Amino acid sequence: MSVATEPAADRDPYAALRHTAYRRFLIGRAVFLIGGQMQMTAVGWQIYERLGSKLALGLVGLVQIIPVLLLALPAGHAADHFDRRKIVAGGLSLYLLCSLGLAALSWTNGAPWLIYTLLFFVAVARSFTVPALGSLLPSVIPRGLWANAATWNSSLFELAGMIGPGVAGLLIALTSGATAVFFTAAGCALLAAILFSSIHVPARVVKPRAPDLAGLLSGLRFMFKARLLLAAASLDLFAVLLGGATALLPVVAKDILHTGPEGFGWLRAAPSIGAVAMAFATAHLPPWKNSGRVLLWSFVGFGLAIIVFGLSRNYWLSLAMLVLTGIFDNLNVVIRQTLMQFITPDEMRGRVSAVNYIFIGCSNELGALESGLAAQWLGTVPAIVAGGGGALLVVGAVAWLSPALRRLGRVQDLAPVAP
Repeated sequence: MSVATEPAADRDPYAALRHTAYRRFLIGRAVFLIGGQMQMTAVGWQIYERLGSKLALGLVGLVQIIPVLLLALPAGHAADHFDRRKIVAGGLSLYLLCSLGLAALSWTNGAPWLIYTLLFFVAVARSFTVPALGSLLPSVIPRGLWANAATWNSSLFELAGMIGPGVAGLLIALTSGATAVFFTAAGCALLAAILFSSIHVPARVVKPRAPDLAGLLSGLRFMFKARLLLAAASLDLFAVLLGGATALLPVVAKDILHTGPEGFGWLRAAPSIGAVAMAFATAHLPPWKNSGRVLLWSFVGFGLAIIVFGLSRNYWLSLAMLVLTGIFDNLNVVIRQTLMQFITPDEMRGRVSAVNYIFIGCSNELGALESGLAAQWLGTVPAIVAGGGGALLVVGAVAWLSPALRRLGRVQDLAPVAP
């Protein structure tokens, strides 16, 4: 750990932003995420408008989780043995083509199975892009600023989640369709690719090698060795998988709260509004002295907010509960990202980022499938409330099984775990 730079980062909440390479990285990531949030908002609205099926919304998650499970480990191996910027460029190029394809299908009212096919390839692009980006970050900023950078990463991630759905809902309302949203998402992918290609990073001495089974599984082995990281990732996987309500927002907006695309866009953006507010507050606060307890309690708050959201029939109460989920989610995201950066050695970053992405992908995309199936069988409200209760049970189980997580203090005091 850099003794010279960390105190400065503690005193200066904008320390990471003073590095040009990091600013380009952050803006490029934000632009890419805004386009992605716009695209997924438009997909959810369009599919429910056309098919009127909760299960159809769940299938959006299914077609996107398959590439994550199949390709994330090879993508992480590639990020550790090849040029990470080239991998990002290739992934964004595929993403751009898929966005243009979705725009064409929206314009021509194409077959739903073609939409699902393109979403599959969107997930392929993300499976390679996300691990490469996660492993690229430590190369553009000094170690002593990683925690500060994690806070700003989370801030911009959530800001994208706030801007993207809001703009998508507005465009859908203004144009009476989703075509313009998909074209905008394609433009975001192009701009992000230009920004990432302009970043100069130190040369890495790596030997390109074909993936073998041992290399592919090394990220998983590291995750199980770094028990703190495993416990934190498991919290996110199971709590968000059960408690996530994003996939059902089109149903809640249309059938329960009786709001249009603009109201739906704000519901989709609400968690990010809370997360952005929390992220800016965190940037100005000293590092958490009891990070483990903060992490666990943030998931408790998340589960309780989901339960109230599921029971609500008032638009503003529902909006407020989603804002609270964003506040609690931001706390756990910053702690988990910082934990991963500090305990992962550089030669393992791509593979560990890939495993972390599998956990995140499972919690989001597989959570969308779970939400769709549960709503189909139980009804929308029981599915959401039961999911929030399940998230609370997960927190209790992880807290009991991982005393080290309960005792975790400052993440910045941890050293890398030997691979």
